[in-house]
Amino acid sequence: MSSGKVLASVLAGAAAGAILGILFAPDKGTETRRKIAERGTDLADSVKGKVNEYADVISEKYDAVKQKVSGMAAEGKDMLNQARDRGNAMKPDIRDTSAMNS
Repeated sequence: MSSGKVLASVLAGAAAGAILGILFAPDKGTETRRKIAERGTDLADSVKGKVNEYADVISEKYDAVKQKVSGMAAEGKDMLNQARDRGNAMKPDIRDTSAMNS
């Protein structure tokens, strides 16, 4: 199971446990609703924090991959330019050889 699914499962379990604990507590209805609202707010804040953490990690990995690909593209361009330069340098030799064989 992926870490995102595990995290979602843990958060869902925690939320369900908190809500059931509040619902079975011997409080008045208004107090129970207030507690549920507070726990919901706390859970939402926790989820937002985790989402932001994952977004930061994903952003960092994206930037690293982007830099790596950019570096590889630059290397490929350099290799292509070197091959072209070598080919151009060989042209006079090829022409001389062709002229001798004619």
